[in-house]
Amino acid sequence: MGGIRETRKRETRQAIIEAAVSLFSEKGFEKTSIEAIARMAGIGKGTIYGYFRAKEEIFLAFCEDEIDYAFGMLAEKNDPQAPLLEQLVILFMSQFRFVTRNREFGRLLAREIAFPREVNREKSRDMDARYLQGLGMLLSGARQRGELKPSVDNLLATGHLYAIYLLMLSCWYSGYLVEEQEVEASLRALLHQALSGLGERVSGDGGDPGVIEKISRRIIAQSSTESGKRDETHE
Repeated sequence: MGGIRETRKRETRQAIIEAAVSLFSEKGFEKTSIEAIARMAGIGKGTIYGYFRAKEEIFLAFCEDEIDYAFGMLAEKNDPQAPLLEQLVILFMSQFRFVTRNREFGRLLAREIAFPREVNREKSRDMDARYLQGLGMLLSGARQRGELKPSVDNLLATGHLYAIYLLMLSCWYSGYLVEEQEVEASLRALLHQALSGLGERVSGDGGDPGVIEKISRRIIAQSSTESGKRDETHE
């Protein structure tokens, strides 16, 4: 009976999160009520409070699931002895796919990651600590293999590398990157560049030059178009 009860609890929790994600995407975080989440999940409002004290906690539960998913995929697909570049691509692309499954919610989540609300700050720091620990293990392994200098600080390196992931998210939502292949190629190129500066020896693929050139042409073309529109407006 205990196993059945735990399964139902997990299913209810997941139903709450999925309902919240859908409504946050459709109506926005502020305009989504606990009552609306309960209706969409097919449960009573009181049931939600048995799992989450407020909708902010539901949001952060999704963030935790993102971390679990990304490191779970890394554990499933990763070769611990693979070059750091390859391990980072698996981790960041897993996060990217998880976050962007729902495009509008992914946009909201990206903003929350970069600029957490005051009410979420303590929980966000807990998740940051988990993430730093997981990524720190990858960096420590790379250091032992001689891919990183012994002097490289895990915290500073994590900040540098995670900023690249956030940049890829920003480019995706800005329309500079329109295909997953482009996201991965750009990610590889930027990570390769970062590790070339950090490491004594870098191994792994630096990204598809053809895809990178295609993206560069698009960004230049879009910038020229926007510049032309501004010029027309001022005439």
